[in-house]
Amino acid sequence: MPALAELQVRLGWIFRDDNLLRLALTHPSVAHEQDHPTPHNQRLEFLGDSVIGLVITRELYHKFPEANEGTLTKSRAKLVNAASLTAHGRALGLGSHLILSGGEENTGGRERASALADAFEALLGAIFLDGGFDAARDLILREFAADIEELALPAGIENPKGELQELLQSKSPNAPVYELVSAEGPDHDRSFVCAVLHERTELARGAGKSKKNAESAAALAALKTLRLDKPDECSGHGAAPA
Repeated sequence: MPALAELQVRLGWIFRDDNLLRLALTHPSVAHEQDHPTPHNQRLEFLGDSVIGLVITRELYHKFPEANEGTLTKSRAKLVNAASLTAHGRALGLGSHLILSGGEENTGGRERASALADAFEALLGAIFLDGGFDAARDLILREFAADIEELALPAGIENPKGELQELLQSKSPNAPVYELVSAEGPDHDRSFVCAVLHERTELARGAGKSKKNAESAAALAALKTLRLDKPDECSGHGAAPA
């Protein structure tokens, strides 16, 4: 198994108890190959699942004070599901660090979606035990920041970049252009700033935890500016033609 120092740098958390980290990465298949009971990551997965749920629930509760229970529940389900947990586990490179049985190794266990999702949850459970709630919360909010940003779009604006392009091309054949202004911070906590330009004129800038989200934020800012500056021209945007 590769050294775990690089993984801990990506996590932004150095474990006090290395055994917790190794346990979080130990797949249940290891226990099936042993003649004696062998600890694995399922208990930590159970704990991590609850910690992630609590952190995301609390964040949504405070970020969207006008949202009702149904909306909050749907938003949480959109953020925390098997596919998203697998994606986070894969992005952190957990597959290369998993401790697997020989059989699991030989059948592609390092890239198995369930193994990556379970390891991600177990890892959060381990960080919770090693460093407390704040340490786990900080990592969870960093990991889910871009996804939470996407939930923060105003009602009716599901695709800011698409809406901005439609609005601008109703007056001009030229599409908006996005430029990366800056990218700062360590690999595990990057921040991006992008500008959106139209016909060589900068319309707005936006920031986000990914280039994609920074572009969306810039488009959203440009939409707000254009609609404030030209309410009569924009008020009919989206209406069916006569």
